[in-house]
Amino acid sequence: MRARTATPWVVLGATVAVAVLLPLAAGPQTADFGAALRPPGPGAVLGTDHAGYDLAVRTAQALRISLLLAAVCAVVSTVIGAAVGAAAAGFGGRLDAIVMRLVDAVNALPHLVVGVVIAALWRGDPVAIVASIALTHWPAVARVVRAELLAATSSGWVESSRLAGASTVFVTRRHLLPAVTGQALVAAVVLLPHAVWHESTLSFLGVGLSPDRASLGALLGQARGDVLVGAWWTLAVPGAALVITALACAACGSGLRRLTAAPTPQVWR
Repeated sequence: MRARTATPWVVLGATVAVAVLLPLAAGPQTADFGAALRPPGPGAVLGTDHAGYDLAVRTAQALRISLLLAAVCAVVSTVIGAAVGAAAAGFGGRLDAIVMRLVDAVNALPHLVVGVVIAALWRGDPVAIVASIALTHWPAVARVVRAELLAATSSGWVESSRLAGASTVFVTRRHLLPAVTGQALVAAVVLLPHAVWHESTLSFLGVGLSPDRASLGALLGQARGDVLVGAWWTLAVPGAALVITALACAACGSGLRRLTAAPTPQVWR
């Protein structure tokens, strides 16, 4: 069971290592149209793209950009969602009702359409991509954080701790934070593959990053024409990198959910 739990983290770590180290080891890349669309083989293990770039290096560079953007999006979404959920659960009453209606309204929006509109207004700007993803994916985190805080508050442990003389700091540290921290970490990891897919979709549609800072989605978009002339590897290589990364992140999120389960509460100590 431990080996099975560790495997996704090993895969994700290896993916990040390749994304960081391979471009550094390969050095600066230049276009070589004479070597364009070479199939996998000697000199280019995974082939070359339509501009003659080594596809392995190009995919590693794109993966690094996609992972960085996705990580920023996941963190920003988690922070926004955790703050909104904590405010709703902490104040309760009418504010809770208003906040949850806001969550429902944002959740009802077509995320991809909103993302395309925001990204298209500032085409090629990484900040616009982060905003388009983070501002539409925080409601799920807000719901989870609110539910966990309400469950912790109504479990009886909080009230028992206060009756036993525990301070607000103790209650927050021993009961509320353990109930929320694990779920927030899980939410950030679970959002990571979703952000990768979303960013890749925006780049695939042509409203993401510029070609000189190509992400996985941009490589997949460029490969559409290459596949028609038989260069299947230009689609298979970045596609495989995208799928492997997303599956590894999702598996890590499932494992992290079990590892970060809140410990058995103590009334007071």
